[in-house]
Amino acid sequence: MAAMGLDAFRFSISWSRLIPDGRGPVNTKGLEYYNNFINELIRNGIQPHVTLVHFDLPQVLHDEYGGWLSRNVVKDFVEFADVCFREFGDRVSYWTTFNEINVHVLGGYDQGINPPGRCSMRSICPSGDSAREPYVALHNMLLSHSAVAKLYKEKYKATQNGTLGINIYGMAIEPYTNSTEDVIAAQRTLTFIIGWVLNPVFYGDYPDAMKESAKTRMPNFTKYESEQIKGSCDFIGVNYYFAIATKKSSSTNMDIEDFFTDIGVDFIVSWGGVAAEQYPVNPEGLKTILEYLKQAYGNPPIYIQENGQKMRRNTTLYDTPRVEYLQAHIGSVLAEIRNGSNIMGYFEWTLLDCLELMDGFQSSFGLYYVDLDDNELTRYQKLSAHWYSNFLRGNSIKPNAISELRKNGYASLRSILSQ
Repeated sequence: MAAMGLDAFRFSISWSRLIPDGRGPVNTKGLEYYNNFINELIRNGIQPHVTLVHFDLPQVLHDEYGGWLSRNVVKDFVEFADVCFREFGDRVSYWTTFNEINVHVLGGYDQGINPPGRCSMRSICPSGDSAREPYVALHNMLLSHSAVAKLYKEKYKATQNGTLGINIYGMAIEPYTNSTEDVIAAQRTLTFIIGWVLNPVFYGDYPDAMKESAKTRMPNFTKYESEQIKGSCDFIGVNYYFAIATKKSSSTNMDIEDFFTDIGVDFIVSWGGVAAEQYPVNPEGLKTILEYLKQAYGNPPIYIQENGQKMRRNTTLYDTPRVEYLQAHIGSVLAEIRNGSNIMGYFEWTLLDCLELMDGFQSSFGLYYVDLDDNELTRYQKLSAHWYSNFLRGNSIKPNAISELRKNGYASLRSILSQ
């Protein structure tokens, strides 16, 4: 990291590693691990940015009371956060409570493709209720977030002077056509995907359109809860990878109830000839979501906490598509800063090839290749790592920089591994 020129690094603290039983005694080995890691970052001039929940939860809490489906989780999450603030807050100034909170509940409680794998389709999930559980889980996450924000403000902020935010998956939503119906469909989708989380955080309640659609399936905030959650973020974390289009739903089957039938739109995803294992390069989509957040929520401070290109794992270190993707999207960030967006930082996903939630080891996002067949897990710098390092150091990032970088001694992965 230091050799690349990184001045900040975002990582997650595993609740299970720090407090294996979800509450009670702290694992001293886990505490030692995170202290050592944070100290090493700071020793190298790298600012730690910490996420508290990244799709994980101690299994014992899920088994005991259903995890995020129970309000019991609020107290336990506050205790976990309290340990983190107390033990690491003297060196950590940037805290994010939840990663992709909207995708967390949709994948985990509506579609069953993310932990804890709950949905209404019994061919996929052994249990779950897609009509109700996504709303309940997100509600309890928001209550947990606001309780932790209150804790930090009252107990730690005066001495630690840190900031606390929440992260959303910020896919750009575009109308499929310019028709009024499709434009309305796109606006409605933004309300459901983004407003579901940020309207409570900024305005104290869920969007009216969602309450009208979900009716009694959507929990309500008490007056106290509404006041507590309103203004509970110092910043918004945004993860962006690609844009999708929407149009008015063509389905006539309204007997099924879940989050997506509540929206009432059709999603159209087109890679436009891009390789199936890659994302299309759509920097305009990033500008769109950043502009939307600026207009809808009063231009809050924003950290782009994930942005990167997926590629098949991996037969070459010449990851030119990743370089092209990063160059285009960082350009959009710059354009939005010039347009007045309050963007505070940008994090690429990710430094190293790692175990991806959806793809395992089939795909990679890393700037560095990790040789899983080597007991030492040797790392090799990709073209994108060299490009990104040059960018961070203020050197050329013009398109022809790719061909110039290729002249600097890069070889195919096969040839490196055969040495």
